[in-house]
Amino acid sequence: MKIPYYQVNSFTRELTGGNPAGVCLLDAWLPDMQLQAIAACHLLPETAFVVPGEPQLRWFTPSTEVDLCGHATLATAHVLFEHKGFDAAELKFDSRSGPLSVKRIGDAYEMDFPAKERLEVRSPVGLTSALGAEPNVVFDGHYLMAVVHDEETIRNLTPDLRELELMHAHAVMITAPGDDVDFVSRFFAPRMGVPEDYATGSAHCMLAPYWAEKLGKNTLSARQLSLRGGDIECEVKTERVLLRGSAVTFIEGEITA
Repeated sequence: MKIPYYQVNSFTRELTGGNPAGVCLLDAWLPDMQLQAIAACHLLPETAFVVPGEPQLRWFTPSTEVDLCGHATLATAHVLFEHKGFDAAELKFDSRSGPLSVKRIGDAYEMDFPAKERLEVRSPVGLTSALGAEPNVVFDGHYLMAVVHDEETIRNLTPDLRELELMHAHAVMITAPGDDVDFVSRFFAPRMGVPEDYATGSAHCMLAPYWAEKLGKNTLSARQLSLRGGDIECEVKTERVLLRGSAVTFIEGEITA
């Protein structure tokens, strides 16, 4: 069986930037173990699976299925719009996080995602040591979120990924005000097989509402300071977050399953 396969770099206009995602276009759903095996083989942060014409969208890291993935959703929309000729005003998907939609806006895309709640907590034992920086404040929610004073701290961070893997959190992100954008971040998910993610859409479902309150504005510019980097524009609604970004196709081909 031949499966059309694309590798797309999301939240970038550069061929070698942003966050790479695999996109597999299926004729019908395969067993979960086979989907996971395909994702494990590619060793990308996420691989998305979709049956074109059906609404369900699923995402797998190299080690597990996840509830929400922004950059792989963007990549899937890019493939359907750019390569498969979908001309609808909006793509709508069903997911483990509920309904998601993506619009094409010029040469970029706008995703409508659920805002994620957060609760201020004491800094967990070992977090400062694991990150290599002491947070000013820590929030728990979909992910663990640490806030520090400045961009330089995040840019120069050299965390202990083994210690982060032992934290009782799906993933740990760290954020600060940006020098030339509203806020910056980095995102680590070694427990999910992703040591450091390059540009994480789902993280901004927590980050954007926090910074919207902090800065007193609903539209924000964000940059993820990973090795490849990523640029995300966020707009905070009441219970939703609009995430806008670009995508570039890196590979187009087929895999045999």
